Amino acid sequence: MEDLIIYSSTDGQTKKICERIKDHLSPYNKFKLIPLNEVADENLKFCEKIIIGASIRYGRHSKKVLDFVVKNKNILNSKKTAFFSVNVVARKKEKSKAETNPYVIKFLKKTDWKPNKLSVFAGKVDYPNYNFINKNIIRFIMLITKGPTDINNSYEFTNWENVKKFAKELENL
Repeated sequence: MEDLIIYSSTDGQTKKICERIKDHLSPYNKFKLIPLNEVADENLKFCEKIIIGASIRYGRHSKKVLDFVVKNKNILNSKKTAFFSVNVVARKKEKSKAETNPYVIKFLKKTDWKPNKLSVFAGKVDYPNYNFINKNIIRFIMLITKGPTDINNSYEFTNWENVKKFAKELENL
């Protein structure tokens, strides 16, 4: 039986983090990496562990992630679960922990879900791959939050050692 790593990724960074988590888990752990929109109810019922990773865009997790967790909260609360959020605000030390990250706090309050493990990872600003509107909105947000604004570059803030550490913590989930 395979356990699940479910992801909701806007630009691919959350998926990349999930892949890295899966790579760091021991081969004895049988996890299937699956996008949120491909998860069937049967997948949830027949696994023991569920890890969910979700990205932030414009200050919110995807409505699909919120709806999924609310719909499946009873199943999730009966399993061993972990949740992590990927957001650029986590690049700031004071918002780099699940208990201090405003998006994680808000998400858990809205869903009333209680995962066994929580984390947050800083994401990536990938200006060259954004369309005109996203590029400029994100640039404006970065200007306000004192982040990088050069639209010719990408900026990866993910601390891969923290991802590895979280994966190792999941061994005991």
